[in-house]
Amino acid sequence: MAEDKKEIKKSAPKKEAVKKSSPKKEAVKKAAPKKEAVKKAAPKKETVKKAAPKKEAVKKSAPKKKTIAVTLLKSSSGRIPSHRATISGLGLKRINQTVELIDTPEVRGMINKVSYLIRVEG
Repeated sequence: MAEDKKEIKKSAPKKEAVKKSSPKKEAVKKAAPKKEAVKKAAPKKETVKKAAPKKEAVKKSAPKKKTIAVTLLKSSSGRIPSHRATISGLGLKRINQTVELIDTPEVRGMINKVSYLIRVEG
């Protein structure tokens, strides 16, 4: 039997890597049928141009808004994250840095939250 197996193995042809060449496809572009644009003639309306009255150029100055000067006195390190975020939201980065902010209820609320770290002027 051992001889039979050898014969079977010997008789089996070896597989060779055959690279199949695929036929090259030629890129044929078919011209799509062109659609002709059909334009319908709309009845022309007579337009009357009205002359707009010229407005005089008036320079408006922006209303002066109240500002508050805020100075950071203590460091924000070691504080709770919401207070750190409030300090950076006010635009303060360093100790003794002063920033002028517009006096709005939102800014006032931020100032009240971290009032123990800052000094308010104005």
